[in-house]
Amino acid sequence: MYRVWDFINGYSLLLITGAIIALVWANIDIASYHGFTEYVIWADAPIGHLHDDGQGHITRELTLHYLVNDVLMALFFAIAAKEVWEAVVLENGALRGKKAATPLVATLGGMIGPISVYLGIAYVLGSTTFDAVANGWAIPTATDIAFSYLIGRMVFGAGHPAVRFLLLLAIADDAAGLLILAIFYPSGDLAPVWLLLSFGAAISVYVLANWLPRYLDRGDQVRRRSTWARKKLSFWPYLLAGCASWYGFMQAGLHPALGLLPVVLTVPHADRAFGIFSAAEVHLHDLLNTMQQALKYPVEIILGLFGLMNAGVAFSAIGEPTWLVLAGLLIGKPVGIFLFGWLAAKPLGLGLPKGMRMIDLVVIGCVAAIGFTVSLFVASVAFEAGPIQDAAKMGALLSFGAAAISLVMGKLTRVQKRAL
Repeated sequence: MYRVWDFINGYSLLLITGAIIALVWANIDIASYHGFTEYVIWADAPIGHLHDDGQGHITRELTLHYLVNDVLMALFFAIAAKEVWEAVVLENGALRGKKAATPLVATLGGMIGPISVYLGIAYVLGSTTFDAVANGWAIPTATDIAFSYLIGRMVFGAGHPAVRFLLLLAIADDAAGLLILAIFYPSGDLAPVWLLLSFGAAISVYVLANWLPRYLDRGDQVRRRSTWARKKLSFWPYLLAGCASWYGFMQAGLHPALGLLPVVLTVPHADRAFGIFSAAEVHLHDLLNTMQQALKYPVEIILGLFGLMNAGVAFSAIGEPTWLVLAGLLIGKPVGIFLFGWLAAKPLGLGLPKGMRMIDLVVIGCVAAIGFTVSLFVASVAFEAGPIQDAAKMGALLSFGAAAISLVMGKLTRVQKRAL
């Protein structure tokens, strides 16, 4: 884990810049901001939002917002899926074995806690409020992996075991978030038969471009066929399969930003991983890591555009959904992570990493309360464009205040920073 500052200068800086520009723009001229984000690139397009012209003729419109959120963000989720996949399947993966048990249980608490607080307070506010905001229950379950990692290092120091614990929790949270988006937030009427295209493309590219060359190379130490596939075909079969899978997700009614996930699992990968943000991963030359490195800078730009497309909310939009999202993150996350972490460490006997105190779980919960990127994304799909969505987005944006709370909690609990 040595690449954090490079990561900040890329992913985080551009994302924050895009979000700040959007906030300023929306509070100066909200009409022109929405005119920009909803600019129609291609009317009557093969992909895009469904559009009814009022005469019963339904077409698709490719808007700038759709291009960023539904098409380009698929690359961001593909990188997230790559990290989760390696953490699960590789022998030294971060989410394998007893070392991951307590963080995984704490992750469950970090989702149940926010949901309970969000829906509980909404219920107390009355049925009208509850019915209006209930679909946003998943917004406060998110943890922004990049920002959480950054703040975690600032609070604990790069060498503290709590940083590793936090990173495992954030990766598991990302995995759960991908499942939640796929299952609970379809982008339209479900047509599951289209998933045959997605999974058919994934299976086909795995068999023809991955498994078959290796099968034909049995007993061949030179591995001629695998080498030919790697050098000549490169990423192209997976790109074509990814496009087919993305289209299948769109037509199936699932969120197309998740459309590349089936194909990510089929790409040849190394038998080891150094971990997310590790500079050593540039020395892994398997196709999956090579593709990730090639996508690094494009995804940095995409996240900047994502911030620009989604963070444009007028401050006047702050309302009940804002406080519900913040309560879910700032109260539900720390309480849930502490309670479930304690349950795993003590009654279940799974323990904590050596050098970690039980009180550190509270601080980790505060750090994990930074929802930001993924919370913004969930808010954009949980609600239709309008006041409720804007208020929920403001809660996701303000969750960055958890960074300051984390630094204060670190001081109050007397965290001893540890260098690498």
